[in-house]
Amino acid sequence: MASPLGYRIQIIGLSCSGKSTLARQLADVLQLELVELDALNWLPDWVGLNATDPERFRERIRAATAGDRWVVAGSYNAFTRDLVQPRLDTLIWIDLPRWKLTLRMLRRSWQRARSRELLWGTNREKFWPQLMIWRGEDSLLWWIWTRHGPTRRRTEALFADPAALTARCIRLGSVAEIDALLAELRDGLRRVEDDVGGD
Repeated sequence: MASPLGYRIQIIGLSCSGKSTLARQLADVLQLELVELDALNWLPDWVGLNATDPERFRERIRAATAGDRWVVAGSYNAFTRDLVQPRLDTLIWIDLPRWKLTLRMLRRSWQRARSRELLWGTNREKFWPQLMIWRGEDSLLWWIWTRHGPTRRRTEALFADPAALTARCIRLGSVAEIDALLAELRDGLRRVEDDVGGD
């Protein structure tokens, strides 16, 4: 059954934009392998392969996307630019407002800290350090507020350059647009199934 988004999809965006949630939904609807880059990157005690062993991280990404049916959740642009994006059918950018990302970060970090949720099977998130913007990249609040503008400008330039990507590019600027994309996709696939069943 043909997918209007193709079968090799990447979802990018800042922290708390909903990349993993949308990726799980697309994986379910389109029957794709879910690839979470954070799960491939983070080792116990928040040791990131992207910083400590980039070649091992690259190998993990290669292995996870070796097939032809997957949806990748995460940016890690220095790695996906040559490992993932040349093979993409569709690149989806979730570009939510900074205030929305901040509210989501506060709610999500508080819930994770209170429940002591295990992240990617190895780590737990603490709430208060996320507010310590003087700690730089260790703080999600710092990351959202300092990287929102530069990331938006860089991604806008990428989307505007036809030579940079051969994939279909979709920019989602609100939760309503995300919901509309999913609804349209489900409706389209349902109509195809009905047509096939009618034959």
